[in-house]
Amino acid sequence: MIRALLFDVDGTLAETERDGHLVAFNRAFADLGVPWRWSAARYGELLKVTGGRERLLFDMQAQREAPAGAAARAALAARLHGLKNEHYARIVEAGGLALRPGVGELIEDCAANHVAVAVVTTTSRSNVEALLGRHFGPQWRARFAALVCAADAPRKKPDPEAYHVALRQLRLGAPDCLAIEDSPAGLAAARAAGIGVIVTRSHYFPDTCGPGTLAVGDALGEPAAWDPPAAPGAARIDLAQLARWHSAINAPVASACHG
Repeated sequence: MIRALLFDVDGTLAETERDGHLVAFNRAFADLGVPWRWSAARYGELLKVTGGRERLLFDMQAQREAPAGAAARAALAARLHGLKNEHYARIVEAGGLALRPGVGELIEDCAANHVAVAVVTTTSRSNVEALLGRHFGPQWRARFAALVCAADAPRKKPDPEAYHVALRQLRLGAPDCLAIEDSPAGLAAARAAGIGVIVTRSHYFPDTCGPGTLAVGDALGEPAAWDPPAAPGAARIDLAQLARWHSAINAPVASACHG
């Protein structure tokens, strides 16, 4: 039985990395006259570093125009990250980031079946509030039983801290929960916390899979080509389908990747 569904945000609830954060970072660079821009390909490489501020600091190591000292780099990263979040909120407010197919319907399934929904992410709280407020209205917070963001878990994924915090907020054990992730770091974090994982492939993470992956597919709203297969005739991946996959968590080979 699933008592709580735990959603990652970036790439999972919405394609926020490609269509939101990357655009916002480049606008922040322009605001401050910083003489570099991230291409879509370069941003994909930088996503191996978890956390926006951490990503900036990592990239500065390869930028000749970056400040020389650690303190100056940290100050620049903080300023850029703050501006990026402001631009991101404007993109969301303008309707630039739709929920991924099937996400909204699955959250409605949870409400109808008294299954808690949580957000477990390493992005900033302001980014989460902007996205959820846009899609679920001013009372969005009532839909989510737990909300774990970057400030709540300083050790970023693949460290399991964010998931441990979520379990404490929910007052549930790992076997009661199911996580939905898109990235290798997110998968590793949830599994390290003992939580089974469903992977929805995203633009920047089209190949995520590994031990403990109960199922993997293109999107919750696209039932074809899931491994293991969804029920015949399914219109989308619903809560009942997730429960069937979750029931296999203690099977001898509980991995869609056979890892």
